[in-house]
Amino acid sequence: MTETRTGTYEVVVIGGGAAGLSAALVLGRSRRRTLVVDAGEPRNTPAAHMQGYLTRDGMSPAEFLALGREEIARYGVDLVRDRAVDVTKGADFAVALAGGETVHARRIVVATGLKDELPSVPGVAERFGRDVIHCPYCHGWEVRDRAFGVLATTAMSVHQALMVSQWSKDVTLFLHTVAESELTDDDLRRLAAAGVAVVPGEVAELAVEDDRLTGVRLTDGSTHPREALFVAPRAVPRTGLLEKLGAELQETPFGAYPVVDPTGLTTVPGVWAVGNAMGFGEQVVNAASAGYRAAATINGELLMSDLDAAVRV
Repeated sequence: MTETRTGTYEVVVIGGGAAGLSAALVLGRSRRRTLVVDAGEPRNTPAAHMQGYLTRDGMSPAEFLALGREEIARYGVDLVRDRAVDVTKGADFAVALAGGETVHARRIVVATGLKDELPSVPGVAERFGRDVIHCPYCHGWEVRDRAFGVLATTAMSVHQALMVSQWSKDVTLFLHTVAESELTDDDLRRLAAAGVAVVPGEVAELAVEDDRLTGVRLTDGSTHPREALFVAPRAVPRTGLLEKLGAELQETPFGAYPVVDPTGLTTVPGVWAVGNAMGFGEQVVNAASAGYRAAATINGELLMSDLDAAVRV
């Protein structure tokens, strides 16, 4: 991996997670001069392993990204450990980095992901990615058949409790900041059918012994034994650069994300968004696929653009 750069590239990829590295790999193999700007803030850092990625099931996210950085280097892709703080569009795109450098590109891939804001319950942040988790597809198998808790922060937490009942038949929904009156009759019928217990009252903290979750303690002093707790972080999309470029955003139940076509192209010509930069639900395998698709599209577009320019000469 090299950090020796000139200031001009065909493509700058902003974000060095699965989506960004996948895009960079395809672009490098397409012989496109490419730079990855990596601020080093992948969403899945707290997790010890990632799941559901064929042939990579159980691999640590850190190892996955390290291998990805090695792979892109084989194809001459540059990588800089820095943060893109501004992007402007003129004859090309100018990307200003926190370290003071400005690099230029014909096309931009935004793979800045999102940030998870966790409920402010003592113990949740400390154990997140271990026995405090949010995605049953990511971690459900590893905690299967244990005593689950689900920390409700919105009425949508009912859906999470119903989902995780696929992995355990011992599930308790702690209403926490959700009033019982917010649950619909359909919610109550489904929770009963799934065998999910509902406990009203605010959660005060998690009970931990010998570095493992043992229970959920309410403000009334009662403690309910639990071995795994599912939470629903508030997703904060990192769309600042896209907004600077004037990309159109659309509201979703999980925040505002860019309007994109099937290849990830935003409403700004020449700018693609991939991975969690374009949606909440992109797992690692989805993010890598999105990066691949965007990169192949970009290469084809650049090729045709250059050929058309040559024809006009």
